Amino acid sequence: MKEIHILFTGVGRRIELLRAYRQAALCQNVNLKIYGADMAGTAPALAYCDYIRKVCAMKDPGYIDALVEICKNDNIDLLIPTIDTDLLVLSQNVDKFKAIGTRVLISAPDKITICRDKNNTGEFFESCGLKAPKTYNDYRKYDDRFPCFIKPKDGSSSINAFKVEDASELEVYAHQVDDYIIQPFVSGREYTIDIFCDFEGNPVFITPRERMQVRAGEVLKTQIHMDSVMIEESRKLIAGFKPCGPMTVQLIQDEVTGDNYYIEINPRYGGGAPLSMKAGARSAEVVLKLLCGEAVEEYTGIIEDNAIYSRFDDSVCISDGDSYDIKGVVFDLDDTLYGEKDYVRSGYAKIEEYLGVSGAADMLWRYFEEGKPAIDSYLNDLGRESEKDACLEVYRNQQPDIKLYDGVADMLKELRDKGYKIGIITDGRPEGQRNKIAAFGLEQLVDDIIITDELGGTQFRKPNDISFRIMQNRWRMPFESMVYVGDNVNKDFQAPKQLGMKWIWMKNTDGLYFKDDDFMDSVDSIEALRKKLL
Repeated sequence: MKEIHILFTGVGRRIELLRAYRQAALCQNVNLKIYGADMAGTAPALAYCDYIRKVCAMKDPGYIDALVEICKNDNIDLLIPTIDTDLLVLSQNVDKFKAIGTRVLISAPDKITICRDKNNTGEFFESCGLKAPKTYNDYRKYDDRFPCFIKPKDGSSSINAFKVEDASELEVYAHQVDDYIIQPFVSGREYTIDIFCDFEGNPVFITPRERMQVRAGEVLKTQIHMDSVMIEESRKLIAGFKPCGPMTVQLIQDEVTGDNYYIEINPRYGGGAPLSMKAGARSAEVVLKLLCGEAVEEYTGIIEDNAIYSRFDDSVCISDGDSYDIKGVVFDLDDTLYGEKDYVRSGYAKIEEYLGVSGAADMLWRYFEEGKPAIDSYLNDLGRESEKDACLEVYRNQQPDIKLYDGVADMLKELRDKGYKIGIITDGRPEGQRNKIAAFGLEQLVDDIIITDELGGTQFRKPNDISFRIMQNRWRMPFESMVYVGDNVNKDFQAPKQLGMKWIWMKNTDGLYFKDDDFMDSVDSIEALRKKLL
């Protein structure tokens, strides 16, 4: 399974987009790791990322260098910007990312400039043979019809955009809106065209849809409208623009003449783009195919014409409060309730017994600490490579010599005595995890244990949320009354956050997968954990 790393900048509320990429990865059998860049760590979409990367402000002189460093350290295959303010500076610095092997899903700088200034946008539409409302830059020279529209020439999301009824009102707004443009108001139905092209600007999807209901410039309800005229006009735009990846175009169809008047281009994923994906324009799958080196042609399959999609608000908890009403506690196992390095050492001791070579366990541990494949390296030293499978079998099926951290058993008993439900959700090979559980006597200490691999394979491991849903269903309590305790910031807390559970990070600096996190509160001992829970 190919592993792909994608970094989204300005993730904000783009949960639908991240979900689309998750689903695409599942369909394409790709191991996708999603990184989210954020300044404060409070964007809701971060709960749907595998990793969070702290960045400075986009206008900061060090912004690009910081992103390049992140991409280099995390082996980012593709960077996807999602907001207008990010586009030009990223486009101007594509070569810096290319030099470290990271592609940027962004169009050329001269095309981004066209979109950022609506004077240029109108001229570009006309150069493509399309109609656009005439643009004015001085309210005193506006001699066209009313009502009209005034808005910032580099604005977005309908911020400071106003419909104006007469000349006196226009003068008032002209003194309120900085660096504005004025266009005659076109009365009619509003449409968005979600366009997606390959890296060379060749069209893959062209999906027009009507904007049936809008709030703050973002669509709430839309209907797919596979209009042949809009599709052909889009081809003219694509030929002139050559977009790299997504491009969202807005137009108004005049209610009298039926002509299409094009008003805006956003060379990025629009907020409603996932709705087109649901209708069949699955651009996330195309992105993953391109990154895997597959050839992609223009889509000729079915787009669900006339399908209506409606969006809704949701919430995730970004940071827990100081107190909460918990009725169920679910623990991770490895490096949370015991030290996984002890399990590794135990396994190496069992291999030493099997091989009959004194000091084998110490040599295996040395290779392990050096980050080398310990069993392969040591057997190579001995010239006994043919015994690898046997050694793995010994390691995986060992009856381990391990024990819980001091205080864990007493804490579990105290929680149960106080009426808490206690559970364990752990990843790993079932035979190994079951042997650990037996060694600790955990079945007598907790109410429920779920080994995710037993649900149907490794695809059910965290951050997959199925195991958490099963536990909640068994206990019949709200997710908000459950807390998950884990050590691995890369996978343990994504599902609890999305489901509305509380979470506690056991900051185990000696853990196998320890990685510090600027955005997450923690406890650093079993006693601190006990106090927090009780």
